[in-house]
Amino acid sequence: MADVKKIRWGILGPGGIAKDFFAGSLQSRTGVVTAIGPRDANKPGLAEAFPNTRIVDGYAALIADPDIDAIYIATPHPSHAEWAIKAAEAGKHVLCEKPISLTSAEAEAMFHAARVAGTFMGEAFMYRLHPMTAKLIELIRSGVIGDVRMIKSSFGFAMPSVMPEHRLYASALAGGGILDVGGYPVSMVRLIAGATTAAGYLDPDKVSGVGHIGETGVDEWASAVLHFPNNIIAEVSCSVSVAQDNMLRILGTKGRIELNDFWFAGVGKTGGTGAIRVFDKNGTQQTIDVTEQRHLYSFEIDAVADALQSGKSEFSYPGMSWNESLATLRVLDKWRADIGLTFEPEKPANRTLTIRGEALKHGGTKIPRGHINGLAKETSLVALGSEGLTSYASAEIMFDSFYEAGGSMFDTAYMYMGGIPEVRLGNWLKTRGVRDKVAIIGKGVHSPLCYPDMVGKQLAASLERTQTDHVDIYFMHRDNPDIPVGEFVDAMDAEVRAGRIRGPFGGSNWSRARMDEAIAYAARTGKVKPNALSNNFSLAEMVNPVWDGCVACSDVEWKSWLQANNITNFAWSSQARGFFTDRAGPNQLDDAELVNSWYSPSNFARRERAIELAQRLGKNPIHVALAYVMAQPFQIIPLIGPRTCAELADSLLAFDIKLSAQDVRWLESGAR
Repeated sequence: MADVKKIRWGILGPGGIAKDFFAGSLQSRTGVVTAIGPRDANKPGLAEAFPNTRIVDGYAALIADPDIDAIYIATPHPSHAEWAIKAAEAGKHVLCEKPISLTSAEAEAMFHAARVAGTFMGEAFMYRLHPMTAKLIELIRSGVIGDVRMIKSSFGFAMPSVMPEHRLYASALAGGGILDVGGYPVSMVRLIAGATTAAGYLDPDKVSGVGHIGETGVDEWASAVLHFPNNIIAEVSCSVSVAQDNMLRILGTKGRIELNDFWFAGVGKTGGTGAIRVFDKNGTQQTIDVTEQRHLYSFEIDAVADALQSGKSEFSYPGMSWNESLATLRVLDKWRADIGLTFEPEKPANRTLTIRGEALKHGGTKIPRGHINGLAKETSLVALGSEGLTSYASAEIMFDSFYEAGGSMFDTAYMYMGGIPEVRLGNWLKTRGVRDKVAIIGKGVHSPLCYPDMVGKQLAASLERTQTDHVDIYFMHRDNPDIPVGEFVDAMDAEVRAGRIRGPFGGSNWSRARMDEAIAYAARTGKVKPNALSNNFSLAEMVNPVWDGCVACSDVEWKSWLQANNITNFAWSSQARGFFTDRAGPNQLDDAELVNSWYSPSNFARRERAIELAQRLGKNPIHVALAYVMAQPFQIIPLIGPRTCAELADSLLAFDIKLSAQDVRWLESGAR
C-alpha cells in the first residue's frame, strides 16, 4: 500500500472520539484527515484540536466535498443511520462509530445503501483490528485452555453523578450502557465463541437480559447471558454509573485466559505492551506480552484501505463485517427489549421522518399501480405484508421503503402477533399522514373464533389499533362451514353499509362452493356481493396446506372460476415461501414446510423452467415466479413479505419482467 494514494478522510462530528480517530490517522499508512465537518464551523478550538485540516460548514457540506473520499461518523448514536446513508448515496466510504445504529433494522438499511452505492461501510470497533485480538484468537484456536465453556466480559464505569444533560444520561441521545459500551463485550464473546468454527463467528441461540433504567430513561447498569449452539455460556455486563473490573475471562476445560480492558487491546489508545494471562488448571500463570506502539485507532483506518484495495465493501475477519455488526445489534436489540428500554428518538410519535431524516415521498414507479375491482382509489397492485417485522424500527423502514417505491397497499390482520403489526401500521399512518393515500387490507374471524358476530367486534379492534375509521379491503380469515353462509354475508354487508369496509371484501381460504353460495345469497337478498378472495396462488401449486384450513387456487378449475366471476384474488405465499430459491431442491429435505407443502414432480418441473427462463432474462427464479402471478389474465394482487430493504429491492426486480401468455403456458406445462 506504500505507493497507493492516501485516502482522504473527513470527520463528521468533532467530539472526543473524533480526536482519537484524528490521532490514529497520524500513524496510519493509508489515510489522512483533510477536513472536519462540525454542526457549527465557528465552534472554538477546532483548529487547535484538528491541526492542518479544513473546517467545513456542516455535515451536508462535508459529504458533498469532492476532495473527501471517506467519512468517519462520530456524532451521537441517533444520527448515525441518517448520515451514513447520505454519505453512501454521495459515493463516500463510511466508517461509523459504534453502535453503527440504534437497531439491527437501521443497520441493515445502512448496509443496503452501501451495497447499492458500491461503497465501503463499517462499524468502528477498533479493538477487532489490533494485533492483540489476533493473538487472543490464536491462543483459543491452539487449545491452550482446552474447549471454551464460559466467557465473562464487562465494560463499565461510574460517572461522577447523574447528569441529565450529558449524552450518556440523555434518552434523546440514546445514552446508557448497552448501546454505548455493551456492544464491546457482546461482540467479543461472539468472536470467542466462534473462534474455532469455520466462519470465525457464532450467533447465540438464547439471549436473556436484565438492567436498571434510571430517572433519565437510560440503562445505568445492565447484564445479559448468552447461550451459543456449541454450549458456550457468556455473561456480559455494562454500566455508566457503576465501576466494574473490566476484565475479559475465557474459561476452558484446561484453564483460563484473562485480559484487562480488551477494547483498548490491553495497551491503551496510544500503544505499548499489553499482557494476556494464561492460567492452567493448577493456577500456574503464563504471561504473553503483545507490544504495539502504533495508535489503537490507526488499525481501523488501514483496514478500510485494505478492504478497498481488495475490492471489498466491508471489513474482513476479525473485523466487524456487515453480518457481524447485524448479529451483535440483534443481541443488543433483545437485551434492550428484555428490560423495556426504548429511547425518545425511537418512540413512534417522535419518528416523523424517514431514516434519511427527510419527509416521506411518494411517486416511485418501481411498483405497478392501477385500480382494483370494487375500490375507488388507485393503489399499488402489490401489497406489503406486515407480519414478522420484529420491531417498530423494522416496520417503519419497510413501510417507508415500500411507499417510496410506489407501494400503497398494506396487508394486516387482527390475529397477527396479537395485534402488534396493526398497532405499528397505525403509528406509521399517523406520523406520516398518508392514510388517504394508502389502502389497508384487514382480516378477522380466524378459527377458533370463526363466527359472524366476530366480524364487527374484531374489525372494531383492528380499526382502533390502526387509528383509522375504515379498512379498504376486508377478508374473513377462515370459513366455518357449520355456519350458514348468509350469516357471514349479513355481517360483512352491515360493515360495508356502516362505512367501516369501503372496498372489496370476501373470504380468505374459502372454497369455490362457499364463495358461490355467498355470492348467490347476496344477489337473492339484496346484500352487497362478496367480490374478492385471498387464497394461495403461485407458480408452484400447494401440495398440502401450509397451515390448517388453508386453500390454494392455482389449478385450472380455480383459474377459470376467478376469470369467469371477475374476482380479484389477493394471493398469499405468491412465491411459494422459498420454493424458487436455493433453499429448495430434490435433495434438500431439511425444511419440513417446504417439503410438505410444495415438493412434487410437477412443481420441480416448473421450478426448472423458472430457472431456465431466469437465466435467459438475467434474473432469479423467484423473480420469474412473482412475474408469473402478475401475468395472469385475471386480477391477482400478490402479498409480498420482504423483511429488509435488500429483500424489498430484490422483489422489485420481478416487476421488470413482462411475461407473455405463451411464457405463462410454458412455465405451467412446458408447452410452447
